[in-house]
Amino acid sequence: MLDEKTIKIVQSTAPVLKEHSAEIGKRFYSLLFSKVPDLYNLFNQTNQKKGIQQEALAYAVYAAGEHITNLEKLTPVIRRITEKHRAIGVVADHYPVVGETLLEAVKDVLGEAATDEILEAWGKAYGYIADAFINIENELYEKTKNAPGGWEGFRSFTIDKKEKETNSVTSYYLKPTDGGTIASYEPGQYLTLWAEIPGEKYKHIRHYSLSDAPGKDYYRISVKKEKGHGEVPNGIVSNYLSSELNVGDKLEFSAPAGDFILDKSNAPLVLISGGIGVTPLMSMLNTLVENGTNRQVTFIHATANSEEHAFREHVKQLSTTHNNIKSFVAYDHPTEADRSAQNYNKEGFIDLEFLKKVVSAKDESEFYFCGSIPFMEAINRALNEWNVPKNHIHFEAFNPLAILGES
Repeated sequence: MLDEKTIKIVQSTAPVLKEHSAEIGKRFYSLLFSKVPDLYNLFNQTNQKKGIQQEALAYAVYAAGEHITNLEKLTPVIRRITEKHRAIGVVADHYPVVGETLLEAVKDVLGEAATDEILEAWGKAYGYIADAFINIENELYEKTKNAPGGWEGFRSFTIDKKEKETNSVTSYYLKPTDGGTIASYEPGQYLTLWAEIPGEKYKHIRHYSLSDAPGKDYYRISVKKEKGHGEVPNGIVSNYLSSELNVGDKLEFSAPAGDFILDKSNAPLVLISGGIGVTPLMSMLNTLVENGTNRQVTFIHATANSEEHAFREHVKQLSTTHNNIKSFVAYDHPTEADRSAQNYNKEGFIDLEFLKKVVSAKDESEFYFCGSIPFMEAINRALNEWNVPKNHIHFEAFNPLAILGES
């Protein structure tokens, strides 16, 4: 345990780290990658270029410092981060250099304000926090390795089928190259890809939600080919998958991970997705159908129009053949054909007024949503304004700041 003096110093200085989180994070990664360049392989380099990862790191340290005497308060955040760490291969040996570099970054940014006493206190606090993460991650590694069909590290999978869902979304059916069994998963979880792309210096890490129900002899992920705009380049990995890979090609994945999972209750469900955020919710919906659930399900999807609407016919068919499933669609840029066919329920974005129209039994319902950060911020605001209980709100987030609950 930490001594009282250390706790007081950490809690009193935590707001300063928050105020300078972006600068500290930027300096930290600059120092870290100069010391251990191979760690580039463990981070999403697009998030690095955008500065998202840098800000998230110091903010996470600030939050842990603020709650240093009650880390249980951060359980949801810690669970998310440790799931990500297990998925990408973070191990105990990584923590010492990270701690050492973090203190260097704090000293560089804060200058004389970062006294030896403050740095010593934060060093102790970091060790305490790191131990908590390491213990949880070790349990996750053991659980994953020992699960039926489970494995350590990254395993080779062969693309068994490649199926176009829309002009920009493709589903990949993946079977283990070694012909062995594969681990089951909870609907809503993801696979983590470690991609070696020709011309790229380092490997690229990406998380892709599983988009079908578990229990098959394959995994399915559905990936949107990301087009660049302005200063934002094309998605490196999504374009590589779409344009360069075909049936028979091989990819490496770690075992399924993630804490965005379907609860086991019989409460009414509201599944809300934006764009490619539909993928984990498709896994949930397909699982419910295959299990013969009687749960009332309201499936709400927002996208540009029918040309960008993945799984449209599948969801429509399920809602037609199952009385307990209702489907609603919002298009923000419907085509003339969409307008003629009237194949959507709202033109524009999902808002609270629309939710109130299509969702019944609000107080009893469990709400799950996934999409872009702006989409999730809007849905979260609407649900909070509607006084939906916090413990009934669940979301998936691959963006580091959203992982911390900043969405």
